[in-house]
Amino acid sequence: MSLHWAGIRGRARADAGPLLLVAGVVTLVSALAAAVPVVSRETADAAVRDAVRQAGPAADTVVSSGWEPDYGLGGRFRMPRLADDMDDMTARALDELGEQLRPVMRPPVASVIGPTLKVSDGSAGRTLRMAYLSSGEGPGVDWISGAAPEATEEGQREIPETSSWRVHIGLSETAATAMGVRAGAVLKINDDRGSAKNVKVSGVFRPTDPADPAWRIAPWLLEPAASLDGRGTTRFGGLLTAASLPDARLAFDEDQLRRTVTFSPDPAQLSWAAVQRIVDSSVQLEATSASSASVSLSTRWQSGLDSVLKAVAAQIEAALVQASVLLTSVLAGAVLVLLLAAELVVRRRSAALVLGRQRGVSLPVLGAELLLESLTVAVLAAGLGGAVAVLVTGGAVWWWTIPVLVVAAVAVPAYAIVVSGRATSDRRPPANRAARRWIAVTAMLRRLAAELTVLAAAALALIALRQRGLESGLPAVAPTLAVIAGGLLLVRVLPLVTGTGLRLAVRSRRPLPLFGTAQAAATSRRALPVLALTGSAALATFALVVGATVTQGLRDGAYVSVGADARVDLGGDAAGSTLEEAARIAGRPGVTAVMTGQVIDGARIVAAGKVAPLRLVIMDRPSEVLVRSAGGELTPGMTLDIPQDGAPSIKVTATGVAPAVGGATDVLIVGTEAGVPSVPDTIWVDGPGAAEAVAGMPAVLLTEVLASRQSAPLVSGLILLTRVAAVFLLVAGLVGFVLAAAAGAPQRWQTLSRLRTLGLTPRDARRVAAGSLLPLALLAAVAGPLLGMAVVAVVAGPLGLSLLTGQVDTPALVLPWAWIGVVTAGFPLAVAVVVGAEALVRRRLRLADVLRVGG
Repeated sequence: MSLHWAGIRGRARADAGPLLLVAGVVTLVSALAAAVPVVSRETADAAVRDAVRQAGPAADTVVSSGWEPDYGLGGRFRMPRLADDMDDMTARALDELGEQLRPVMRPPVASVIGPTLKVSDGSAGRTLRMAYLSSGEGPGVDWISGAAPEATEEGQREIPETSSWRVHIGLSETAATAMGVRAGAVLKINDDRGSAKNVKVSGVFRPTDPADPAWRIAPWLLEPAASLDGRGTTRFGGLLTAASLPDARLAFDEDQLRRTVTFSPDPAQLSWAAVQRIVDSSVQLEATSASSASVSLSTRWQSGLDSVLKAVAAQIEAALVQASVLLTSVLAGAVLVLLLAAELVVRRRSAALVLGRQRGVSLPVLGAELLLESLTVAVLAAGLGGAVAVLVTGGAVWWWTIPVLVVAAVAVPAYAIVVSGRATSDRRPPANRAARRWIAVTAMLRRLAAELTVLAAAALALIALRQRGLESGLPAVAPTLAVIAGGLLLVRVLPLVTGTGLRLAVRSRRPLPLFGTAQAAATSRRALPVLALTGSAALATFALVVGATVTQGLRDGAYVSVGADARVDLGGDAAGSTLEEAARIAGRPGVTAVMTGQVIDGARIVAAGKVAPLRLVIMDRPSEVLVRSAGGELTPGMTLDIPQDGAPSIKVTATGVAPAVGGATDVLIVGTEAGVPSVPDTIWVDGPGAAEAVAGMPAVLLTEVLASRQSAPLVSGLILLTRVAAVFLLVAGLVGFVLAAAAGAPQRWQTLSRLRTLGLTPRDARRVAAGSLLPLALLAAVAGPLLGMAVVAVVAGPLGLSLLTGQVDTPALVLPWAWIGVVTAGFPLAVAVVVGAEALVRRRLRLADVLRVGG
């Protein structure tokens, strides 16, 4: 078998345009398909790091333990080596942390933090907490006046229990200035029982590095903190040293000080690939800490890292599935365009291919020549796309490009072999009418079987997706299969529509509608153009709707989380001032509504004889009794019992469904009119001036929550991918329309040429051409977006969009009509462009050419 190299080069030069189009499509899709997995992996890593960073202390892993008893015969012993005990505990904790957790943690911070004390110096609302911090060599301080806290007394001795033992502390420069004290001052301090504490300021310090992670455990040691111990309070911090820690223990009851070692995760060391291992290790650490033999029995491990990582893992898995859905739709659109391009190339070459066969070229040789040509174009284009992906993202994942590469390489040779083989086959149609009918029925049954297979696959994929959600393993292909199945149904519908139009046009006395509909009816049975155009339009609409739904869902989820434009959480210590603060806020400009209430997490109510824990919200105004439960156990119409301490339970009847307050899935909202006692601790504020009205208060702002969620790596990455996919698919659909029109151009040109010889004007010729192309364009413009909206309505819930939007329920679909209008208008505009371009080409031809073609 020898290849005809001159023929290969000649065919490539003659069809350079379609081949360049194929190369362009393969390059774009290869770049996108190779880059998306890399970007997805990087985005997943960034999402893990961002989630841990946003969680802050909630992601810490903490081991805590009490001290060994220090009681003697008549008092308590002063233990001078408590700091050494802390170092030993830190070393044991590092050993227990394990090989999986240790590399992702920052250096541990050992701490001992005392209870809240009141400063009785005449200034209202001042509190003090003492803290000892140790983290390797830090945190470092410079003593700008006085000296570091020293031991009140050296060595070990027994202290009478009634003694008010002196403790030396250090104050930050900021705290000392705010309190108006200097080194050597004795502070007037009382505990919560009114007992005086003997506290002396030995020195004033300035932190060597305020950004040292160790200060995060007790940031109020550096800067006085407002409202941590109640509204209107200011917490000051007293720094303890290794020398003064033993004295601090004697100043408090034995169980008031616990030693703690905190491990904060280092976001830079976390990755998506390691999440599951870290979660498993964290859970194992908590589960086995009570039985650990290497530390005291009172040691307890607690970690929020596993919860944070589990939550972000669910979001990442949903985002990866949604990205794979969009990427699959892009691949499907590209494959359909490549098939149309292959059809066009083979149509242009059909005469040469048939002539080559008649001159003795075998089908294997012909296929090998075309495969070499197509493979060269596909590989070079895929390589260029991969290079672009590497330049942009720093890496490439090639297996997503395989479907496009295979179609680009095989489509032209396979189609050419079929066409040339049929054209030169010596098999004649049977003379028997029954035999011919049997052949036609067999072909029809084969096509019907193929279509039913696709329909069944789409139906099974959708059923599995709706029943099992993201765990079904089919989310990536289910929407695309559904669109293709819908396109196959439209393939059956379009001939019926054009046939009906042709029958109506036959009755018309005007020839132009007849000519146009006759052309449309002749070309309406081509399945590939219908699939390519409607599929691209449907998938582009799918991407647009997903993007708009996620964007609006973020806003709705943020509002559900906050409950208003601003929410003030005062806490139990400041609950007494809630109504006063609410009245003050209501009088501020730009505030349109203020509501107060009490939010109780973990409240227990009795429903149908069963105890159900939920979030109880008691509103300070008459309201309906609203209830919500994730499992549907609590429904409107049920009678619920709200237990009360030392009093009969309060019975209420649910009258409606409650919103997801703060994202909670189990909620009961009642009003004070129901007789439920309330100590308001939460204020909800609405209005454009809400943020200014709650400035300086422990408030959660809707704008900040929304901005944080919109800038999250997963969300921003998904929205960008929806836009890229929508633009690509729309362009692919328009390119597919041009290819379909070009494939039928010779036949259309021949018909119009004949009509021109019969007196058809150029203007009428353009109308006939537009009439022949318009049904396919209108089908894509109208049925495509409708099909895309129907598919997204079916799969939106199982795709887990709510995991990204932060909503409890599946987000309501948002239809971006303006962008859908762009998709709809694109195909009729393409008709005008194609008809105008064809008319321009025809205008350059001489009458002799027209007569020759017409003949």
